[in-house]
Amino acid sequence: MQLGNLIILVACQLISATGSIVFVTLGSIIGASLTTNMAWSTLPITLAILGTAASTVPAALLMRKIGRRKGFFSASLSAVAAVSIAAWALNQSSFGLFLLAASLFGINMAFAQQYRYAAAESVPSKYVPRAISFVLVGAIGGALVGPELAKNGQDWLGGVAYSGTMIGLAVLYAVQAFLFLFLQSPDIDAESQHSQTQRSAVNIVRQPVFIVAVFCGTAGYGLMTLIMTATPLSMHINDGYSVDVLAGVISAHVLGMYVPSLVSGFLIERLGVVRLMFAGALLLLAASIIGLQGHMLLHYWWALLLLGVGWNFLYVGATTMLTYTYSMAERFRAQAVNEFLVFGTSATASLLAGSVMHYFGWFRLMWIPIPILLAVCVALFLIRTDGLLNRRKTSSAEVAPNE
Repeated sequence: MQLGNLIILVACQLISATGSIVFVTLGSIIGASLTTNMAWSTLPITLAILGTAASTVPAALLMRKIGRRKGFFSASLSAVAAVSIAAWALNQSSFGLFLLAASLFGINMAFAQQYRYAAAESVPSKYVPRAISFVLVGAIGGALVGPELAKNGQDWLGGVAYSGTMIGLAVLYAVQAFLFLFLQSPDIDAESQHSQTQRSAVNIVRQPVFIVAVFCGTAGYGLMTLIMTATPLSMHINDGYSVDVLAGVISAHVLGMYVPSLVSGFLIERLGVVRLMFAGALLLLAASIIGLQGHMLLHYWWALLLLGVGWNFLYVGATTMLTYTYSMAERFRAQAVNEFLVFGTSATASLLAGSVMHYFGWFRLMWIPIPILLAVCVALFLIRTDGLLNRRKTSSAEVAPNE
């Protein structure tokens, strides 16, 4: 077990989560201040997620060629450049420059999604759920640092709101790049790796467990993005809540996303991955139902908190389930397919958030997740007896190829 890798990945998860939270909290607000068309106010967040989706396959291919350490290091430097351009855009009051910064910011987000896979590769297979959830714990620090940076950094450079916040992020990402210089490659026995299956992407994708894992991960991440992106517009722009109040709700949401990581890995070992994912889908349904009840602060707070917890259970579970479907030799192509679909959907959800909020409002937006989550529950019910999942309950060996 490579404990040093897990410590580095937790610290870097904290930094990346801090940056993501700042962009989620401020992206649509800054966008609204730089454009006259409110329907495009969420475009910066959408472009960041599009940048993530577009970078997922290149990220996997690049790390397959040069390794995790160099890949993560390069991505961290791209984040330094992105937030520096964002600070410049604010100084110039340029919506176009801010969109460019947001697009570049998505590159690091794509690589950051691979932290959980790097963690899984650093431990024996029986500890994979714990490793995945442990790395996500790092984002708890981001939930605390991000909102504070968003609130307090806005006045650091007098006269240009939020420019100081972006400069603060640049420093954090420089620290992240330095930490990745010490990341070690996973311990993979050469002979064992050579003997592992190396199926084509098509054969990997055809597995029912793979399909359900990707569908659940995509649905969970997409719906979480839809509601989370719409929340600043609904609370701050439409309902007039202050940035401080909004930051508190976003902080509760992000804590809901990552605090359960302290136990979600153990819950998978205890209850099974399918049951935890089913619980996650039910919690996301509860978030939508609460969101339909009104615009009071407690409605937002509880909806976003449950949205976070439900996302955690579904996302950690889907990632764990995905690792059942490929060998170490196949991991990059399988991960690339999953990340591209997850973040392509997430980008679409982010763009829809601004348009739905502008034309239809908060209540109609909160109806969207319900049929999708019901489909998730049906998919999990159908897959619960799959032989691949049953083998994983009784063995920690590498996944055997489909016969």
